[in-house]
Amino acid sequence: MENVVIFDSPGKGRGLKATKEFWAGDVIFSEPSLSAVVFDSLAERICHSCFRRQEKLQRCGQCKFAHYCDRTCQRAAWAEHKQECSAIKAYGKVPNENIRLVARIMWRLDKEGSLMSDMQLITLDELEDHLNDMQEDDLKELKVDIHNFLDYWPRNSKQHTIDDISHIFGVINCNGFSVSDQRGLQAVGVGLFPNLCLVNHDCWPNCTVILNHGRIELRSLGKIAEGEELTVAYVDYLNLSEVRQRLLKTQYFFACTCEHCTNKTHDDIKMGGREVEGIKPSDEQVKEATDYCFGMMEKMDKARLNGDYHEVVKICRQCIEKTEPILADTHIYLLRMWSTMSEVQAYLQYFEESADYARKMVEGYMKLYQPNHAALGMGAMRAGVTHWQAGLIEVGHGMICKAYAILMVTHGPTHPITKDVEAMRMQTEMELRMFKQNEYVYQSMREAALKNKPMTMLHEPKSVEEGIKNLFHRRK
Repeated sequence: MENVVIFDSPGKGRGLKATKEFWAGDVIFSEPSLSAVVFDSLAERICHSCFRRQEKLQRCGQCKFAHYCDRTCQRAAWAEHKQECSAIKAYGKVPNENIRLVARIMWRLDKEGSLMSDMQLITLDELEDHLNDMQEDDLKELKVDIHNFLDYWPRNSKQHTIDDISHIFGVINCNGFSVSDQRGLQAVGVGLFPNLCLVNHDCWPNCTVILNHGRIELRSLGKIAEGEELTVAYVDYLNLSEVRQRLLKTQYFFACTCEHCTNKTHDDIKMGGREVEGIKPSDEQVKEATDYCFGMMEKMDKARLNGDYHEVVKICRQCIEKTEPILADTHIYLLRMWSTMSEVQAYLQYFEESADYARKMVEGYMKLYQPNHAALGMGAMRAGVTHWQAGLIEVGHGMICKAYAILMVTHGPTHPITKDVEAMRMQTEMELRMFKQNEYVYQSMREAALKNKPMTMLHEPKSVEEGIKNLFHRRK
């Protein structure tokens, strides 16, 4: 951790600042989790050791709860799972993910003490738990969790005070970090990374966090001067300033005073109207279209939750046809409609329409997000793939090259998703050369490629950019 130092950040409390100069894509520090668990809802589909998603997993023969890829993963996890396994058997049921994570952390604390490695900058005792700031409903849930934890915690393990247990629950509540699957596309669990807890928030940060091969990496998004504070975004910038501030206040217990919140940067175009030849719609027209879009999003979410994707398309198309002539191409509700339409149409294999909406989404993102933002990189990747699937090789290759350039900064060259995009870039570059030389030969080769589906991304639609926009875990 020689690249960073703890300091008192004005108005924020403790923070981290750089002890040397960094450039875009530099790894400032890397950190393994103190402990991590799979979400309750995915316990049977995700390996509890490596967090990979697998079709068939082997179940622990004793507790019948933990699932693993194979014996190798099971042996790797046994040191941490051993006490959990006995506790689950004795308890007779599986506690929720927060209780499981607190128990794992406390077992490790009992075994290794509060400072578990030379790289650890702060102990768990020193981290804020914000228990005094919690709302009444959250405190009620906390009390239920503590009661269930006490029933779950083995009598032969070291006993702890209610205050100590409450502190760990509070730390997880405001510092837990979402753990993604091996490709970084979906949040599948939650873990605690003590050093990461020291990095403060900014709505326009100079760093990003990514999980890579089981460790989080704090990566620089651009040039960072020696002595400059390191920041990451706790919430998605696509939200309005007012919404971001409310989320930060209720979830992380502080008021954001960053430049983008203070100046309400981009708020006007996030809710603005479409200007055509110098003529803008009236405020009343924009408000009416915005309200209509909001109501249709609720219907869309319900249809999507039910897996009725043809109904999703119908709702999106109806909304887009009515509001697209009025709302700006940076309007966040319209962007969400385009994003959903692109994703669902790709799943239904209507690639040309999917590509069109994906391109519009990326163009909107480019006007709102930082140049090196993971959501922009992932959006460009999706747009590149859908253009390739639609046979639009020139645009597809351009989008994939853009995605690759961004992901090299945000994810780095060794991340699985970056490697995927690099393979796509090489393939589309070869296809583009062939297309320019002989379009007929290219079309013949494309037919063969489509049969093998080397670049298919037709997974069932999930929450849009879930693993990108909600890095910091919050209990729902």
